[in-house]
Amino acid sequence: MKEYNWNIRRMSRQKMVICVSIIVLLVFSYQGYGQDGLAGINEANQKVRSYFNAGTQLMYAVGALLGLIGAVKVYQKWNAGDPDTGKVAAAWFGSCVFLVVVTTVIKSFFGV
Repeated sequence: MKEYNWNIRRMSRQKMVICVSIIVLLVFSYQGYGQDGLAGINEANQKVRSYFNAGTQLMYAVGALLGLIGAVKVYQKWNAGDPDTGKVAAAWFGSCVFLVVVTTVIKSFFGV
């Protein structure tokens, strides 16, 4: 395999001008494609804000579903006469309240 020796002193003036002009063109074309990123951040912000209302409605729906499932579970335990019905009811009710409160707090915190 042939080994190349890049000795700049032995390069002709014409080759050196060509190499420097190629490097300058590459640098300027690279900077032409670079952007500050502000447009991308603003677009991502708008997309997240547009999905947020649908996400909060989904969280409310999940909370309602958990409430229904919890009510059925508590009713079954109550009819069976289990002594820990109060703990189970508190756990299911707490999870529903947590989902609703967290959604409301996030909504008011971010001002959406």
